Amino acid sequence: MATVARVLLDSPLPQLDRLFDYAIPAKFEGVARPGVRVKAPLRSAGRMVEGWLVELGEAEPGGRPLSELAEVVSPIELLPRRLYELARAVADRAAGSANDVLRLAVPKRMVRAEKAWLASDPPAAPGVSADAAATAAGILSTYPGLADAALAGERLAVDAPPHPAAGELRGAWADLAAALAVQTLASGRSALIVVPDHRDQTQVLEALAACVPDDAVVRDDARRSGPERFSSYLRLLRDVPCIVVGNRSTVYAPAHDVGLVLIWDDGDPLLAEPLSPGVHARDAALVRQGVESSALVFLGHTRTTDVERLVQIGFVRALPAARRPSPKVVLSATHEAESRGARVPSSAFAAAREALQHGPVLVQVARPGYSPVLVCAECRTPARCRHCSGPLRARRAGAVPDCGWCGRSAPGWSCANCSATSFRMASSGSERTADELGRAFPGVRVIVADGDHPVASVDDRPALVIATRGAEPHAAGGYRAVILLDGDKMLMAEQLRIGESCLRWWSNAAVLAAPGSPVHLVGVTGPVARALATWNHAAYARQELADRAPLQMPPTVRVASVEGTAPVVDEALRELRATVPALDATAVLGPVPQGEGMVRALVRVDYAHGRAVAEQLRSSVVAAAVSGRRRGPRSTPRTTLKVRLDVPELDL
Repeated sequence: MATVARVLLDSPLPQLDRLFDYAIPAKFEGVARPGVRVKAPLRSAGRMVEGWLVELGEAEPGGRPLSELAEVVSPIELLPRRLYELARAVADRAAGSANDVLRLAVPKRMVRAEKAWLASDPPAAPGVSADAAATAAGILSTYPGLADAALAGERLAVDAPPHPAAGELRGAWADLAAALAVQTLASGRSALIVVPDHRDQTQVLEALAACVPDDAVVRDDARRSGPERFSSYLRLLRDVPCIVVGNRSTVYAPAHDVGLVLIWDDGDPLLAEPLSPGVHARDAALVRQGVESSALVFLGHTRTTDVERLVQIGFVRALPAARRPSPKVVLSATHEAESRGARVPSSAFAAAREALQHGPVLVQVARPGYSPVLVCAECRTPARCRHCSGPLRARRAGAVPDCGWCGRSAPGWSCANCSATSFRMASSGSERTADELGRAFPGVRVIVADGDHPVASVDDRPALVIATRGAEPHAAGGYRAVILLDGDKMLMAEQLRIGESCLRWWSNAAVLAAPGSPVHLVGVTGPVARALATWNHAAYARQELADRAPLQMPPTVRVASVEGTAPVVDEALRELRATVPALDATAVLGPVPQGEGMVRALVRVDYAHGRAVAEQLRSSVVAAAVSGRRRGPRSTPRTTLKVRLDVPELDL
């Protein structure tokens, strides 16, 4: 019986998301091995396409003659079987293509880096010194049972220590993550640490630098050059354990014998994959843990409703610290004697004045810039650009406003509602706040930290640090006070998860305070404020789940988005109802028009029926792609149906 190569073609066409059999020419025998990159003819299109040789098999007896492989692009087995199985499982869960997942996991091939790898010797197995192991054990001892649970491969939700690391410009959470990774490496297995951005990555790398040798740590992120990324990927293919630290695609890293996957701050939107099939790093990690039985740790200062749901059903175990420290949070409100429009209440102002005698003070604001929102001075209608209808903003006091979308200036502006020609500043950005507080505290350094003015850290000298959410720098020894402004405006956003997001933004800023230093949350009351003040994020997440369950809001249910032309969407929904009769009449919302002849529907489904819904929607995508093929000698398909599962918001 002849041996055939089963190839996954690298094509965006959904109908090609399966293995195709190809004959192996004699010249490729011994070279065409599972995992190598190949080129093969695509008979229907009359062209060569690249693909992955996934496995070798036997030809079916009596079958038609097979096309032959045209080329073996690289002799290196770049696609381990474990990575293909993970990509297949993730894609099936999300009604997507395995190729889309592999494009996220496997960097572009670099020939020079590949040749250097072939000529190099395999790295030696990294060791963990006795001192490093003892230090890691000491850190893990603050969470009773954590070390044993991680080695046993459990799924855990761990509340991060809410304070900076002693004497370091990083959070104590980074030391805890490093300790778990060091313990895993000492056991002879690899560890993956997935973080949202480079600031978090830097903290973890600094914590690891003091524990393990440099060659034991692999950095994985998009900021590196192509050759560097490909070289790091080749390092992961060695049968030698390591610690991988990177962004959301790191969850797919094909490291040797993975014993731990740690997700830091899973509520950060940067961990949500925008590219198809749009699988969140948290969900990909859950799939991977089911495939490989490695430990899975969700570490964060807050608890997302997604993780809390898993805790409630017993799929993930919450593991608290031996002591439950928390920042000193004060809910600051404007007193009767103060102006109702006062932005900084007297209590927070006094705390800042006292703290500035000893060190830096952090002030968190909602938005960057000087005045991000302008309104008509007469009728309070938002000021809009006459060219694109974008919001007008002021870059400094007395300046001509410009558009936040197209950048055009707006001299001679007049209100479209009342024709008034004057406007007022309706909000204060980071720069305007810096001006105001700079005048209130003369002689004090003022530092602005936002997207346009990135600041990684500040020293321990007195300073006012005005930072937008997520851009807060670390302070040597921690901030002597933290003031959280604009909380009421943040909570006004029309988003399902805005309460979760605000609690995460405020908590991540509060933990930058030095132990015992006050954290003032200004002008906010209600459940979110109480959760921050009591530092009981799990209770808030439980209440959110309880409130969403009767309304069938995510994450109590899975939500699929189905978008395309009206006939195609209607047919997909009809087939879905016929295939999954458990869907009730309220499961489908829409379809509603989206413009350009497209419509969109949302499908709410219980987790028990998620697999069946994903399979049927994937079948509809393939059917729509095949039926949408144009006629002609060089016909190409049209994308007439788009499906995305686990949409976080019910937004039609």
